[in-house]
Amino acid sequence: MFAFIASQMASLLGNPTADDRRRRNRASSRIANRAQEFAGDQNGSIAIIFALSLVAFCLFVGAGVDFGRWQAARQQTIAAMDAAVLAGGRILQLNDKDVTGAREAALKYYQENTKNRPEVIDDTIAFDAVDNNTAFAATGNAYIKTAFLGFANIPRLALLDVSESQYSKALLKAGGKENTPVEISMMLDVTGSMGGTKIRDLKTAATDLVNIVISDSANANPVRVAIVPFAEGVRLPSSANTKARGTPASSVTYPYSTRNGTSSISYYPTECVVERTGANKYTDVAPGSGNYVMTLFNRAGGSYGICGLPAADELVPLTNNKTTLTNKIANLVLSNTTAGQIGTAWTWYTLSPNWNSLWSASSAAAAYGSDTRKIAILMTDGEYNLQYDAKGVQTSSTGAGSAANGDSATQARAVCTAMKAKGITVYTVGFALGGNATAIQTLDHCATDPSKAYTPNTGSELQQAFRDIALKINQLYLTH
Repeated sequence: MFAFIASQMASLLGNPTADDRRRRNRASSRIANRAQEFAGDQNGSIAIIFALSLVAFCLFVGAGVDFGRWQAARQQTIAAMDAAVLAGGRILQLNDKDVTGAREAALKYYQENTKNRPEVIDDTIAFDAVDNNTAFAATGNAYIKTAFLGFANIPRLALLDVSESQYSKALLKAGGKENTPVEISMMLDVTGSMGGTKIRDLKTAATDLVNIVISDSANANPVRVAIVPFAEGVRLPSSANTKARGTPASSVTYPYSTRNGTSSISYYPTECVVERTGANKYTDVAPGSGNYVMTLFNRAGGSYGICGLPAADELVPLTNNKTTLTNKIANLVLSNTTAGQIGTAWTWYTLSPNWNSLWSASSAAAAYGSDTRKIAILMTDGEYNLQYDAKGVQTSSTGAGSAANGDSATQARAVCTAMKAKGITVYTVGFALGGNATAIQTLDHCATDPSKAYTPNTGSELQQAFRDIALKINQLYLTH
C-alpha cells in the first residue's frame, strides 16, 4: 500500500531522466520501507491497549469491592427484616388490633440488627400489618453508594430486587402454614380446689388463649375451639344428652348393711355424664346401644339427682365464635370433686368425627387424616380421685359397687394413649400441683412429649403457659 502511494507521487512529477528515475526509485523504496517499518511497529498499540486494559482492570477490581459491600449490606438487611417482621407478627399474635405496637417492635428490631451494616443511603424500609392483620410485612428498599462503579455511571445499587420475592413477610397462621384448619378442645378444671384466685387466673389464661388462636379477620385460618369444664363429671348440652347416654333408668337401688340389719338406698339420674364401660371404654367408637356413656346417679335434693356442675359449666362443642367461648370461660362456676378421666374423654370426643351426631354441623369435627390439626389441652390443679361403679354411682357412695374401670388416673392415661394414637396433639397444664407425684406422672403420660407438659405454680405462670401453647399452635410462618 505504501509502495503504491510512492509510485503515484512519482507519476505526478512528470518525465524524469534515467538518473532522476534511479534517485526517485531509491527514495520511493526508502519511503516505502519506512512506512512498512512504522506499520509493523507494535510499541504504540501496546501502550494504548495497556492503558485501556489498566482502566478496565481498575474498574473490575473496584466493582468487586462495591459488590462485596453490596452483598454484605444486602444479607444483613434481609436478616434484619426477617427478625423485624417476626417481632411485629408476635405482637399481632397476642393482640391482632395492636398494629402500632407491632410496628414499633419491628422497627426496633430492624434498627438493632442493622447497626453494623455497611453504610446505606435512601433506606425506606418500613413495616406494617397486611391482609386484614393476618400477616405482618416489610416494604421499601435501601441502597449502597458505589465507590468505583460511579465512574461507569452506576452511582448506587439497590439491596432488594422488587421484581423478586425478597421482602420478608410473617403470616399469622394457625398450624404454621396457610389454609390449615385447627380444632382445639380445652379441658378446664372447675373443682372446688380451684377456688379463690386460682379460678380467676384460669379464666384470664384461657381467655388469652382463645383471643390469640381465633382471629377476627376473615382471612385467618379456620380455627375452632371446644371447652370442656369438668368436676365430678361433664354436663352436656341437653340436645346431646340422649344421643350420648341413651335413656337412663329412673333410679338405681343398692342394699347396704346397718346396725339393725339391711337397708337399701336409691340414687337418681342427673344431667351429667360419666364414664363408658365395656370393650370400647377407651376408644372413640360412636355412642349407641352397648356403647353409651353412663349417666351420673346420685342422691341429692330429695328424690332427684342433681349434677354438681350447673348450666354455666355446660360443655361447648367446637366453635369459632369468640364471644361464645370467652363468655363461657368468664361465667364458669366451681363444683366439687375431680373425675379427670371424664374430662379427658370428652376432650377427645369433641375432636372425634365419630361423635359428630351429638353436635350441629358447624361443630362437627373433621375426619381423621385430613389436613386439620387436632389439639387437646388438659388443665387440672390436682390428682384425679373420683371413679364410678357399673351403674354410674360414685364408688365412695353408700352401697355402691367397686370401680367399673379402675382408678381415675389409670383411666385417664389409657384415654390419653388412645387419643394420641389417633394423631391428636396433647398439651397438659398442671396448676399448683404442690409436687403431687401421681398428678404429675399422669399429666406427663398424657402430654405428646415433655415440651408440651406445663406445671405452672402462680397465676402469671399459668397465663404464660396458656400463651405459650397458643403461640405454638398459632405459629408464625415466614415467607419471602
